[in-house]
Amino acid sequence: MARILVLTHPAGGTSGVFDEAARSDGHVLEEWSPATSAEPPRGLAAYDALIVLGGDQNVCERDRFPYLDRELSLIAAWLDGGRPLLGVCLGAQLLAQAAGGEVVRAPSPEVGWYDVSLTESGRADPVIGFGPPRFSAFQWHDYVAQPPSGAALLAHSEGCLQAFRIGCAWGVQYHPEVTRAIVAGWIDDTRGKAGGDSPDRDAALAFGDLSTRLAPWMAYGRELMHRFAAQAS
Repeated sequence: MARILVLTHPAGGTSGVFDEAARSDGHVLEEWSPATSAEPPRGLAAYDALIVLGGDQNVCERDRFPYLDRELSLIAAWLDGGRPLLGVCLGAQLLAQAAGGEVVRAPSPEVGWYDVSLTESGRADPVIGFGPPRFSAFQWHDYVAQPPSGAALLAHSEGCLQAFRIGCAWGVQYHPEVTRAIVAGWIDDTRGKAGGDSPDRDAALAFGDLSTRLAPWMAYGRELMHRFAAQAS
């Protein structure tokens, strides 16, 4: 049994299918939002693995969101300890920054379903190397991670790097954790920010595609979680 700490962010959703998959394997996920609580449920030494989820904050906005600086320090220390880590979207960007890389604005935002291709290293990777070499992934981001030299580059879309590994830490730009409820929350958030009843066009299209694409994508997320949790067992 592995005990896994999950860092969440405001407007970023929850661990979604990750929680379901981990619990089915007998693992325990405990969520913690550094934005609202100074300390995790337990000391960090109690956890076998760390997951850092997404959010609508950006690494360049640390003056607005000072808890991101604490997260960067935590991730850097975690990397030194050699325990498995998985960063998703903002989490992948924080991982890249903490490891000595950069985070930059994407050439264009990716919201909705985009094709992702595994590299040769990605096809051999124990966590994301399952399934077809090219697949459609759910995305919601306008910044991207540029990991430091020496990172294994695992997957890419036409627009950006989509997955990488640094030691036993993985970063994915896409969102394998989502459920319908998580995406619906993001849609509602875009409505609120727009001050109207309708989300932006890309977000509306992303939500509309869920009826046919969500079930297989959730199965992908469960399998990724099974494989990641196995690294901590």
